[in-house]
Amino acid sequence: MVITLKELEMYSDFDELSNDVLDLASEILPDKLIYLTSFSNKEQIILKLSTDDTSILLTEGMVINIDETVCNRIDFEKKKPLIYEDIREGTCPSDLKNLLEDVNIRSYLGLPISLLDGERFGTLCVAHHQESIFDKKSIVLLQKIARMFSYYLNLEHLAFKDPLTNLYNRRYLSKKFEDDYKNGGIIFLFDLDGFKKINDIYGHDVGDGVLKEVALILQEFVKTQNDSYAVRLGGDEFLIHFSAKYSKAEISKLAENILSYFRGRNTKYQLSTSIGISTYPADSDTDLKTLIKNADNALYRAKEAGKNNYTIFE
Repeated sequence: MVITLKELEMYSDFDELSNDVLDLASEILPDKLIYLTSFSNKEQIILKLSTDDTSILLTEGMVINIDETVCNRIDFEKKKPLIYEDIREGTCPSDLKNLLEDVNIRSYLGLPISLLDGERFGTLCVAHHQESIFDKKSIVLLQKIARMFSYYLNLEHLAFKDPLTNLYNRRYLSKKFEDDYKNGGIIFLFDLDGFKKINDIYGHDVGDGVLKEVALILQEFVKTQNDSYAVRLGGDEFLIHFSAKYSKAEISKLAENILSYFRGRNTKYQLSTSIGISTYPADSDTDLKTLIKNADNALYRAKEAGKNNYTIFE
């Protein structure tokens, strides 16, 4: 799963550590611009620059189409750096040369930063407006710095994830809710129908497989929605939080769409879910515990009404 900027903001000492990474890299190549970036599926974001006193036309927070960035050409699979000591030489493809010239970069070194599962996080890059020589020792030292930074990212990332399903966990939900509750939102609380029976008949290994399948369903769904994320609370309880504002009719449509995702799955375990829904307005003083309790009450009524459906808490 891609690490979002909102997730990075929750990491302990992210700003301090990323600044330390740039400071260490600058000790190795003191006359160059060093910068950290992150990737999403469609964009590259410039996270941090070692200095803003530079003739290179990059700024912190700058967003670049992933297909129009040089860093996207780095070989993440082989963990190889991408090196152009002088883009005027024939080794630099013309399209990359144009991209680098547009931001006044004449020499470039890009190092991949990946998570433990192989997911691309982003890059540690070195740039200069003149030709440069990147010696082997400097490159090796920078690779070690990038690797240490990736260890930190993995530890923080895992702290917010459920190890079985790779969905966000309660810690992420609590932290995120603290940051976003003033905007208002909606909670969908899920409980699988008949999950205990699956565990009893087929065993916990099969049960774990079903939970992973549910996680995939919820991940597919939240990808279609803005400002939403999925959480595993524990056992067979899941939650989706929506930050956007919806009318009651729109909430009902969302619930029907989620149920259709479950019904559309071809599984021998006849997987279905019931949903309890609670909402809260902007600037509400309702806490997360109360919202989940309200959603749980609605979920209980949905189960009583025949399962495989939803109820909105009134």
